[in-house]
Amino acid sequence: MKPLCTTGLALSLLLLLTGAEAATLEIAITPKVSGEPLQPASLRYQTSAGESFSITRVSYLVSGFALQRSDGSWLEISNAVAWLDPEQSRNSLRLEKIPAGEFRSVRFSVGLSPERNHADPAQFPSGHPLNPNLNGLHWSWQGGYIFLALEGLWRNSAGELDGWAYHLARDTNATRITLAAPLALTREMRLDLDFDLAALLNAPRPVAFGREGSSTHSRDGDPIAAALVANLPGAFRVRNVTSLTDAEIAVAHPKPLYLPAAFTPQPFQMSATFPMPDLPRDNPLTIERVALGKTLFLDQRLSINDRQSCADCHMPEKGFTDGRRTARGAEGGIGERNTMPLFNLAWKREFFWDGRARSLREQVLQPIQDPLEMHQPLTNLIAKLAATAPYPVLFSNAFGSPDITSEKISLALENYLLTLTSFDSSFDRVLRGEAHFTAAEQRGFELFSTEYDPRRGQFGADCFHCHGGPLFQSQNFANNGLEGADRGRERATGRAADRRKFAVPSLRNCALTAPYMHDGRFPTLEAAVGHYATGVVRSATLDPNLAKHPDGGVALSAEDQRAIVAFLKTLTDPALESSHGP
Repeated sequence: MKPLCTTGLALSLLLLLTGAEAATLEIAITPKVSGEPLQPASLRYQTSAGESFSITRVSYLVSGFALQRSDGSWLEISNAVAWLDPEQSRNSLRLEKIPAGEFRSVRFSVGLSPERNHADPAQFPSGHPLNPNLNGLHWSWQGGYIFLALEGLWRNSAGELDGWAYHLARDTNATRITLAAPLALTREMRLDLDFDLAALLNAPRPVAFGREGSSTHSRDGDPIAAALVANLPGAFRVRNVTSLTDAEIAVAHPKPLYLPAAFTPQPFQMSATFPMPDLPRDNPLTIERVALGKTLFLDQRLSINDRQSCADCHMPEKGFTDGRRTARGAEGGIGERNTMPLFNLAWKREFFWDGRARSLREQVLQPIQDPLEMHQPLTNLIAKLAATAPYPVLFSNAFGSPDITSEKISLALENYLLTLTSFDSSFDRVLRGEAHFTAAEQRGFELFSTEYDPRRGQFGADCFHCHGGPLFQSQNFANNGLEGADRGRERATGRAADRRKFAVPSLRNCALTAPYMHDGRFPTLEAAVGHYATGVVRSATLDPNLAKHPDGGVALSAEDQRAIVAFLKTLTDPALESSHGP
């Protein structure tokens, strides 16, 4: 029998015999520009050609981590992968259960191995970095992931505001980074790295938007992709190595709230092609809570005058909207924004058009209290429900006690709304081989899922950038070129960079949810699609994937627009179309 003499195994056995614990290494990566913190939406940066530009999105995948031991051998941490995006507060990753010891270098790749890149994206749990609903980097119908997404605005030679979008992808463009980093791992440590975007765009192969182009999707022979691959290794630098404090080490593990001794789990239904949702761990789905939530959803007592329920503004046959341009409240007041649909909320992370609610349970209480909507103080609502059969019994079944609180109301409504899923449209049946597109629908799908990049011979409609994947939505907020006084997400964040940005809703069931946009300005799908061809208005926060097109929008003929509308109508779920109740 041959002896086992690898350094990694010997060190692991030593740790086991001596009782030493494995260590954890947290790696924090901060995007910078020439050593300064990144300032999104500011046209303060310049390319080597003197072009002023901003960087509004930095989103990327890293994998293939390894640590080099003192003897020069490498400890591979093969399963580690991370998605980093500063806009989403994703700035670090943790490498756990590393054998304690001394290391002199760290290695990782921007990108994925071919096996991971082409794995079924529906297999990854909700919190996994490769879950498409989490990272927004999967190329949906084209397959594979975008390894690095850089987007922003720039001033072209005519002095006009233009957009740029560099998407590095495809197996051959995964890029290895190796950095000298002396580490003496004994417990938990943090390695701070800087990711210099100026170096990425300038050295050793400078990139200029006017010269090389303002977009890339990394096709073979693309000079922009080649330059990014050449520049990536020099763009990362080690800044600091520190030990973590006990407070930083502590991690919260939420426990189920008010779970009764006896309960019945509620099955969650979704398409096999959907990414796994991040269902709340402290509010597990139960039949009892869903029943209570549905009863509350249908009850007009939730409004101040007992005249309006949640269901009155969120009708299934209208895609859980109300068909009005803007919402109307229980007392006749008219809101300023369009009613949003309620299906597939399990995949949303922020709610309302401006994202002001960070959870579904936070969202459900706001319309109840809003003076323009249901106008009901929560103390009044609690008193009403406590005096109304069968609510004490329903609350007892759902939470183990008849006591009614606003928190329990929100948990029950959240539980019910999470079950409202939609995934059986004509489009889904085509994917399963049970139906076929018409010629117009097929053309619309091709336009929808193809970029518009004349330099590379691509003449699609670019829809998938914002409405990609099987959910046909994005977690991002975007300025889609609409004029108006509504400041959008800026009202929630206070940041000028968020001005006129709104949630990107799902296009599933969009044929049922007219009128369209945050203010319901477009009465038909035809008008909404036409906006992207002729009505896009430029501003400082316009989404780069729209800003990169000429004035007005994407060059789409009338026939192309009709084809896109035909395709969008295949996203209708017959179960909603024929429904008359939640």
